Amino acid sequence: MSERIREKLNILADAAKYDVSCSSSGGTRKNDNKGLGNSHASGICHTYTEDGRCVSLLKILLTNHCIFDCAYCVSRKSNDIQRAAFTVEEVVELTMNFYRRNFIEGLFLSSGIFKNADFTMERLLRVVKKLRLEERFNGYIHLKTIPGASEDLIREAGMYADRMSINLEMPTESGLKLLAPDKSHQEVIDPLGMVQRQIVQFKEEKKLIKSVPKFVPAGQSTQMVIGATPETDKDIMQTADTFYKNFSLKRVYYSGYIPISNDNRLPMLGSQPPLIRENRLYQTDWLMRFYGFNVNELLNDANPHLDIDIDPKLSWALRNMHYFPIDINVANYKMILRVPGIGVNSAKKIVQARKFGKLRIDQLKKIGVAYNRARHFIKCADSPYQLKDYQSTQIKSFILAESQSKYLKHDTNQLILF
Repeated sequence: MSERIREKLNILADAAKYDVSCSSSGGTRKNDNKGLGNSHASGICHTYTEDGRCVSLLKILLTNHCIFDCAYCVSRKSNDIQRAAFTVEEVVELTMNFYRRNFIEGLFLSSGIFKNADFTMERLLRVVKKLRLEERFNGYIHLKTIPGASEDLIREAGMYADRMSINLEMPTESGLKLLAPDKSHQEVIDPLGMVQRQIVQFKEEKKLIKSVPKFVPAGQSTQMVIGATPETDKDIMQTADTFYKNFSLKRVYYSGYIPISNDNRLPMLGSQPPLIRENRLYQTDWLMRFYGFNVNELLNDANPHLDIDIDPKLSWALRNMHYFPIDINVANYKMILRVPGIGVNSAKKIVQARKFGKLRIDQLKKIGVAYNRARHFIKCADSPYQLKDYQSTQIKSFILAESQSKYLKHDTNQLILF
């Protein structure tokens, strides 16, 4: 590797680290005709940094030159930083060389916008097209959609990428206009909608025609920056819920804002990134997608913010003690899922196991239930008789005393930004 390429790689890999939407789950591209790589057979390895960011792919920008001046972005045009740009051939060569050395399992490629959206998107398309057709690369590719690019370019890119994503940036339009006046959510909504319609169309054609090519087989995702603008957790999760429902997104990513400038519209330099809040938002996201919770049950006008000291599932349970305790031997699966300390796998095992007899405490523990937490919300065959009903505040105190969150070793004042 030449010194100049190494310098570009250092600059553009560092600039890409702020984008957290690089999960590779869902790829099913198989190797054939003696091509290189196989995103289906071996899967994609993930390595996570201490703050939870994925570093498993070759994760780079095509360039950090940008025509926009978004206050939250390290690559904004007014920022005095080193600039660099790869050629199409350089990205292809880097990807192939790293893959052959088993350093990576795929490519995550994004870019600053130079000249205009179509000029940038056309170069991203050339990279993935060259990898697939000329290098016969069958590894995983996650490609960023450029807001404002033509539908034809985005549609063609979808024929070669496993996953495509486009960043919503801020949770609300007002927040985006505050920090990036030249951008709008509509520029994100339009390509998301177009790609989703194409995915549906290709799936329908697949039912009739066996040899239909793949189109974005791992689906779409988006990312929101958290803590740069004063939205509530309710605002954030309602936006996420809308995008999940309207565009069938695979994931919404929440990226705690890392202060990078002395802009008075943003948290000051030296402020801690809101990592606890980021974690709570991911937990809420999980409850919405896998536990059957409606966003308005978890966050509403009466409770617009998530608790910092307890997870959102426990918080909901403590606010709704009239549903508890439930009898674990007769309650339905949906209600068992809502018990703090019981996950999806444990809930499924409970439903199956109780067919053979009433479940007892020791059996629940063996199944995987976090009984010290769940015992406040359930009854089973040998639950001890309770002389009094504890208040939700007392139960919260008991649980916090029994298990301290690993996240609370960080400064909790990090979330007080406004």
